[in-house]
Amino acid sequence: MRDLDALSVDLEAALIRELVTEYTWANRVRFGTRLKPAVIALADATTRHGRWVGPARTIELARTLVLERPWPEVIGVLEHEMAHQFVDEVLGVRDESAHGETFRRVCADRGIDARAAGPAVPTTEPAEIDRVLDRIRKLLALAGSPNQHEAEIAMRKAHELMLRHNIEAARAQADREFEIRHLGDPHKRRSRVESDIMILLTESFFVKVIRLPVYLPRTGTRGSVFEISGTRPNIEMAAHVYAFLLATADRLWQANRSDKRVRSGRDRLSYQSGVVRGFREKLGAERVELRGTGLVWRGDAKLDDFYRARHPRVTTRRTSIRLDGAHAAGREAGRSVVLHKPVESSGSGGPTRLLR
Repeated sequence: MRDLDALSVDLEAALIRELVTEYTWANRVRFGTRLKPAVIALADATTRHGRWVGPARTIELARTLVLERPWPEVIGVLEHEMAHQFVDEVLGVRDESAHGETFRRVCADRGIDARAAGPAVPTTEPAEIDRVLDRIRKLLALAGSPNQHEAEIAMRKAHELMLRHNIEAARAQADREFEIRHLGDPHKRRSRVESDIMILLTESFFVKVIRLPVYLPRTGTRGSVFEISGTRPNIEMAAHVYAFLLATADRLWQANRSDKRVRSGRDRLSYQSGVVRGFREKLGAERVELRGTGLVWRGDAKLDDFYRARHPRVTTRRTSIRLDGAHAAGREAGRSVVLHKPVESSGSGGPTRLLR
């Protein structure tokens, strides 16, 4: 194990205070303040992320977890151990296995991951979903064609296939598992371009999105990330679209700096936001056309329930958009964007393959 560059006394004290604050919030919101406050401690364990120690009334979190893993995962493990505390001290259930029926029910009711603490474990996809994903991958590969007409047709077919598959799954009320993924560098300030992409993902790619504040233990500062929720195939697609649009908006900005509607470098975010808006309008127009074939997306009640359990208190904020010439130029460019499969890299440092 590599040197973890232990925190200073002040940073470790600040970290513990932050964890206590998170514990207090979860106790109030998820457990109705029924938990008697426990001691939060850091441990040098290397074989587990965390544990509830009943006799000592302590929740231990591994230093490797809090220093090396993203903050949302740290909080996920903390809440997982709080669920163990609830089963032990509030419900008094001690004749079941650690992750038995009562524990799983407590977690499900509160939007807590009942599986082994740590990152979400991918589930095994049924063969039918595998076939659908394979067809979508092939269509996205065709959408990379230099022939604009062929590329547009391939993207539209991929869009239709994704829509049809999700409508059928929601109508059948199939027993699906939902997962989460976090996007964005917490050390960087979130941009309006990213926010625009998140709106597009919620509208057209069958995921729920929320912006989460995160704590950065090594610096004692705060940042934020986006959390997307959905089925694993939809999360994979949404993560690809996020990376694709960020790269495409930047590429188009660099290619069109000479546009007379772009006055200076300060117009970059306005232009890139316009690119995302233009692509969003393009997808919206395709969705309207597909309604004529009977494909109407009415939402996914099960995903809504999963999202509300994870985030019982959500604050919505509205932001204004400056509709200037640079934004209009970006929208024009965005309407010609064709979503396609990313180029696969054969070596390090090149483009990464986001769809597998």
